[in-house]
Amino acid sequence: MAAQSVLVVEDTAEIRELVVTVLTRAGLDVRAVGSAAECLAEVRRSAPDLVVLDLGLPDGDGTEVCRQLRVESGCYVLMLTARAEEVDLLVGLAVGADGYMAKPFSPRELVARVQAMLRRPRTVPAATAPDTAPVRLADLEIDEDSREVRVDGAVVDLTRTEFDLLAALASRPGRVLQRETLLREVWRTEWAGSLRLVEAHMSNLRRKLQAAGLAEAQIRTVRGVGYRLVA
Repeated sequence: MAAQSVLVVEDTAEIRELVVTVLTRAGLDVRAVGSAAECLAEVRRSAPDLVVLDLGLPDGDGTEVCRQLRVESGCYVLMLTARAEEVDLLVGLAVGADGYMAKPFSPRELVARVQAMLRRPRTVPAATAPDTAPVRLADLEIDEDSREVRVDGAVVDLTRTEFDLLAALASRPGRVLQRETLLREVWRTEWAGSLRLVEAHMSNLRRKLQAAGLAEAQIRTVRGVGYRLVA
């Protein structure tokens, strides 16, 4: 089986070499570039499974690169940044990043996060996927076969992670799912530091559903525990 492929996008040579080294030692097929333009060109050429993307690039902001990747590619995106403020986390996830790590970071943790992300299931090809009836809850419809979400018949544009979160809630409507449960099922990790990812992605998911006309209370927060989708 071919090794899963990772593209490292980092303009600082020392950090780029470190990330390439530790991911290569983990058995991944790793390529590296140092700019936004090179990133987009390489993604179009080689279609990597995951992109490790620095936010501060010399020829463009990483969030804009991520936004373009979401248009052109289905790869996972793990953002790296020296800016650890909450606003950067929320902006990064809002444009479709699947995860986020602040510099300086532990190389061992980086490998673990990349491996966990790559273990997440991808869409099953239509030719082999079992037929699954869409889940309908009031005006909300979730179709796992097409990975489409509709509110009152209109398609809502969700990222891969937002869809996976909603599908997890919809699989057990009315039940409270702990943040830790969602972390295991969607991110395939139990690293407690990722709980902020659950909260940030859930905030983005709610915002998009409400903008499409879904009632605000459809996804309810159970304080100190998690979330539930109201049937």
